[in-house]
Amino acid sequence: MYSVMLVDDDYPVLEFLAEDIPWTELGLRLIGVHENGLLAWEHMQREMPDILLTDIGMPKMDGLELIGKTRESGPGMRIAILSCHSEFQYAQQAMRLNVQDYLIKDTLNPEELCMLLARFKRSLDEERETDHRRTHLLQLERETSELRRTQWLRNFLEQPLLSLEDRVREARELGLLLEGEQCLPAVGFIDAYRQVKQRFHSDQTLSFAVSNVLQEVLREPPCLGIRALSFVTGPREVVLLFAYRPNLALDLNREVEHYLKRVRDLLGQVLKVGMSFLIERQCEDATVLRRRLNRLLGAEAQRFYLSPGSIAAYEEHKFSSGDPFTSYDRDGAEIGGALLEPNAEPLRTAVKRRMKQLGTERIEPEAVKDWTFKLLLDLRLKLQAAPFARSGFTPEQLHKEITAIDSVDELTEWLVSYLEGMRVLACGGSGQSGVRAEIAEACRYVMANSDKRIGLEDIAERLFMNPSYFSRLFKKETGETFIEYTTRLKMERAQELLERTDESVGRICELLGYDNPSHFIKVFKMHSGRTPAEYRRRLPAGSCRTL
Repeated sequence: MYSVMLVDDDYPVLEFLAEDIPWTELGLRLIGVHENGLLAWEHMQREMPDILLTDIGMPKMDGLELIGKTRESGPGMRIAILSCHSEFQYAQQAMRLNVQDYLIKDTLNPEELCMLLARFKRSLDEERETDHRRTHLLQLERETSELRRTQWLRNFLEQPLLSLEDRVREARELGLLLEGEQCLPAVGFIDAYRQVKQRFHSDQTLSFAVSNVLQEVLREPPCLGIRALSFVTGPREVVLLFAYRPNLALDLNREVEHYLKRVRDLLGQVLKVGMSFLIERQCEDATVLRRRLNRLLGAEAQRFYLSPGSIAAYEEHKFSSGDPFTSYDRDGAEIGGALLEPNAEPLRTAVKRRMKQLGTERIEPEAVKDWTFKLLLDLRLKLQAAPFARSGFTPEQLHKEITAIDSVDELTEWLVSYLEGMRVLACGGSGQSGVRAEIAEACRYVMANSDKRIGLEDIAERLFMNPSYFSRLFKKETGETFIEYTTRLKMERAQELLERTDESVGRICELLGYDNPSHFIKVFKMHSGRTPAEYRRRLPAGSCRTL
């Protein structure tokens, strides 16, 4: 529905038009009725109409001045003048301002105005449809161009060197590796990818959103003499290639870093997505570019210790020969003790201090992940004696989660969040003070009633709490939402039943309070990566009898 604004210092005319024209039937919405141009202009700063009907002679700001201002801000607006003046000079001025119609009040009738408004609406509809088609075609053209660039990059990096000449020819069609030019590659990595993906629900949606932001920045080149091309090679990273012709006046590294900061800042502002970058050295030819790009994309080790939002030069990463398990008993005792403290702060402090030490020592990433995995298994074992202390994934799923984490900062946050959830259950079950009794009670109730459907509203009512407040409190105390917590515990129980019993999948579905087997199977697969049947088939022979 298009919006209309009326401007006239003749109140009877305003009243007549506002009340006698069937705006809604015409597919229009009257958003403003003003007695002079200045009041109308002030309204337009908040909301610009699609159609403007205005008088000419008015106090404070006349109609011609108002039209002149609107042409700067809303060039596509449909405008008609309603005036007492029939003199040629007024009509001539209106024509210069590209006014669509000039009507004389004395001879105006409602039917005539309705016909004019209907004509305006048809032209707006046509313009909107044209804009939609144009936008769609531009989008298709852009997507085709992106696919072509991405396919070229994949072929360039993966195909044998024998076909490199073909890849160079294709690169020149894209504006890369031209005669006399060099290329500087950079790769951007999404920070905290696992959390970001949850917000965007799918890798495809995330890649599309990041690509849109890159295209926005690419409209403005880094500086004169540099061309930038972007490649969204996957959900976790993007490749940026900067083509340039060497000259003494060009400070290439400064310009590229400035450009990457713009990309990083816009991603943060628009998508709330963080990104870190690694930059390689200049490449004189295709062979060098290929080698250095592959090094950047394979730099998992350097990425692991990059701080969020960093822009760093690529370097051959060397790790110390230190062993993270040297002080393992002491670390485990400290963190295990903090796990049972009534306040969560000692736990956070102990974990972050140890992880920071491992980063400072530059311990090999796989060793850090092994240390984390062993710590969690040992702490879970110690807590088995505490009522309701069962927390976390199965060891297999736990290992998968830890392995998928890209950086030491993300691993630290994940570990703190996981242990805080264990702390709430352990403290709640053992009756220690300082833990919100409501949260402990909610956790106990879910564990004791895993065969029931338990919703947020149900548990909040049971605890005599507002559902919204309970939801925020639960997330703050445990690091996960109530639904995530409930689903996780049910899926852990499902895995135990699959491993230790011969109950059918349908029966397990009923035992866990699911009335729709298809939904249960879908949730289980999202949690474990496999359907219940696939999960059971992978178990060692003899661990369960039949499906």
